[in-house]
Amino acid sequence: MYSRDEFIHQFRGDVLGKTDNHSSIEEEFQNKTLRPILKLQNDLIIQVFKNYLNQNRIHFDTFPLDKKMNTIENAIAKDSQLQNTYKGLIIAFFTLDEYQIYSTVSSGLNKRIRSMLMERLQSQLQLF
Repeated sequence: MYSRDEFIHQFRGDVLGKTDNHSSIEEEFQNKTLRPILKLQNDLIIQVFKNYLNQNRIHFDTFPLDKKMNTIENAIAKDSQLQNTYKGLIIAFFTLDEYQIYSTVSSGLNKRIRSMLMERLQSQLQLF
């Protein structure tokens, strides 16, 4: 029987992105942990944002491209409930060691998470 951490590593898949000896802890964490989790959770990330649009009665499909991009940025940057939902979706796939790292540099990693979520949603506008 696998431990939880072994299962999570296998389930998430390979590292996405490159790191080297000069990479910061945050950059290494981003490539080894965050990118695979975001890729794994992509369908759910999209669905959560669709639900956010519906709950807030935002008629996203009628917006021009620039307003769609701004709506995504504002939602991710300013809505703490949405931020917490996304953080929960991501943290749930941390191993215990990864959570220890996250807890020591959470401020910087939260900024990276928000930025990566914005990019991911903005690059998939056709799904909304």
